[in-house]
Amino acid sequence: MIHELRTYTFFPGKMPIYMKAAAEIGRPVRGNDYGVNHGYWTTEFGPLNQVWHLWSYESMAERDRLRAELAKNERWTKEYVPVIRPLMERQDIRFLKPLKPLGAPAKDGGIYELRIYRQRVGLTTPMGKGYAEIMPVREKYSRNIGLWTGETPQPNELLHMWNYESFEARQAQRAALFRDPEWLAYLKTIDGWNAEMTSLLLLPTPYSTMK
Repeated sequence: MIHELRTYTFFPGKMPIYMKAAAEIGRPVRGNDYGVNHGYWTTEFGPLNQVWHLWSYESMAERDRLRAELAKNERWTKEYVPVIRPLMERQDIRFLKPLKPLGAPAKDGGIYELRIYRQRVGLTTPMGKGYAEIMPVREKYSRNIGLWTGETPQPNELLHMWNYESFEARQAQRAALFRDPEWLAYLKTIDGWNAEMTSLLLLPTPYSTMK
């Protein structure tokens, strides 16, 4: 199983056009017939004018096969791609190794936080193993959606996504987390491992699988 996290960055003012085309053409045409979609989100804090979407495939070979089939779909190639391509400033793709099954939000209507940690070379595998082991402590305070290590283009990344009822709930839950002695003890074991840390606040699109 591989996960693919795609990031589309749009020219300012163009994202509403994309959102309409995705809702009316892209998602109905593609569905889950060419890879399974797990969610679409827009950035609220962090780099703006971005849409992030998460897909899963059984393998890279299966991804290649399904995307070749998608390229034969005339509604996709003639109705959708020509509309959205001029709107995009850039596209980025991360191939990820899931370290646990995907979670789900407790209920619709919350916010999502994607945290991307880049480790010093050689530390991502032990970082992922340790984070998976401490996850029961971490999940006492927040609902985990996914935990991954990067495969390509950045092999030294640990990514984790969380769901919160609101921004205020996130603040309160993280404050409680940093009073937990088990969590604080874990942090001491990875001191100095991360070279860079990024946090993105994401909102699900109306057509997202996860709301």
